Amino acid sequence: MTEEYFDVVNERDEPVGRALRADVHARGLRHRAVLIFVFNAAGRIFLQKRSLTKDVSPGLWTVSCSGHVDAGEDYDAAARRELGEELGLRQETPPERWFRVEACAETDWEFSWIYRTTADGPFILHPQEIETGQWIDRIVLERWLSLRPQEFCPGFRWIWTKAKEK
Repeated sequence: MTEEYFDVVNERDEPVGRALRADVHARGLRHRAVLIFVFNAAGRIFLQKRSLTKDVSPGLWTVSCSGHVDAGEDYDAAARRELGEELGLRQETPPERWFRVEACAETDWEFSWIYRTTADGPFILHPQEIETGQWIDRIVLERWLSLRPQEFCPGFRWIWTKAKEK
């Protein structure tokens, strides 16, 4: 596996250096990420259950697709790349930018663009990234989150509260 480098950014999301993924996370440095909500024609959301081999939140449910922005990459390119890598979803243009969140403790110091797109699948799930996935109605998701929040990534729970406001 190759080492991943991220742009380290300042409080204005401007690159100020580069560092290895492990260093960025260990030192709590600001960096960038993308999260993509995939909706189907019926308005359901595709959720993924993270692989048990993941180093962060293994086996927990989260947004349809997500990932870090690589060093030198922009947000839109990262969103397109992650859709292809994780879901096998190839799009000519980036998904729609929905909203942005600032780097903070809840995001593990990631500035994040939250995207949304529409696709009905079927998807080709990357086995090292995703254990399984499912379509879910918003009402069912709300009930699940209230009854068993521990089954979801903490970051997803926080982002979902923001997404509901949009």
